[in-house]
Amino acid sequence: MWARALAAVDAWQRAHAAVAFPFAVLKKFGEDRASSLAALMAYYGFLSLFPLLLVFVSVLGFVLEDDPALQQDIVDSAVARIPGIGAQLSDQVEPLTGSTPALVIGLVGALWAGLGVTLALGRAFNEIWDVPRFEQRKALLARAYGLAALAVLGVALVASTLLAGLALGGGIGPSLERLTAVALSLVLNVAVLLAVFGLLTQRPFRIPELLPGVTLAAVGGLILQSVGGVYVNRTVIGASDTYGTFALVIGLLSWFWLASHLLLFAAEVNVVLRRRLWPRSLTGDFAPADREALRRSAEASRHDEREEISVRFEDDASERS
Repeated sequence: MWARALAAVDAWQRAHAAVAFPFAVLKKFGEDRASSLAALMAYYGFLSLFPLLLVFVSVLGFVLEDDPALQQDIVDSAVARIPGIGAQLSDQVEPLTGSTPALVIGLVGALWAGLGVTLALGRAFNEIWDVPRFEQRKALLARAYGLAALAVLGVALVASTLLAGLALGGGIGPSLERLTAVALSLVLNVAVLLAVFGLLTQRPFRIPELLPGVTLAAVGGLILQSVGGVYVNRTVIGASDTYGTFALVIGLLSWFWLASHLLLFAAEVNVVLRRRLWPRSLTGDFAPADREALRRSAEASRHDEREEISVRFEDDASERS
């Protein structure tokens, strides 16, 4: 009876794309162990947050030395993207000062820590797109692309503050100000995420193939900021009197965990759409999309095995010679 009911549900979801597609995305998300990859990204994001903020504030201190008000506005705009706890962070970040060698060493170390996030995201994209390990970018090249992604994020934070100030400084009324701010945030988020996805996605692609996931991530990011602000304000900030700094840590980890899942889910959407990996089976029998997904994964594994055998053969041949 249970088997017949499950088969009926499976037949229904396969016949309705509005249900079959999100189920296929969720199934591939689980097959790729994307939740573990997202947790790794959240870990690196948490560790690199304060070093990156130090870099950001210090660079602004040099560039905008004569305009401290604009410098503070940009810093507030950057930390405000982390809902609920941005105000606490903005009061705890001070620019790196002192001798020039110490400042350079501190900035280099902070940038190196920030690369952990982009490298983790790049590795996650490789797993989602079934890129064989021997075809993935080497260490230096991967870090070069990661630095480019970090530069895009830094420029975007500055641009978002300047654009918002130009758009909202004309006294156009609170409703239009709010609508303009949302529209600017959405457009900027799409542009930034498209650049980041393009830099860190190694497979050959066309921009329209990245747009569905990028748009989903941009809209989801705005929702996450709003909903996340309500959650943090009610559960984390309210507990700060009892748990102190521990509540701030919980809020940061929760925010990065949700944001990482959103980014990887968006990447899965692009893969499922491009390879048409739906509808998927709910009962365990293999639908055509299930066979295609399994073939892609097995092909990447076989490629790595062949490369490993080739490397071992070359090593043995060089030792005998």
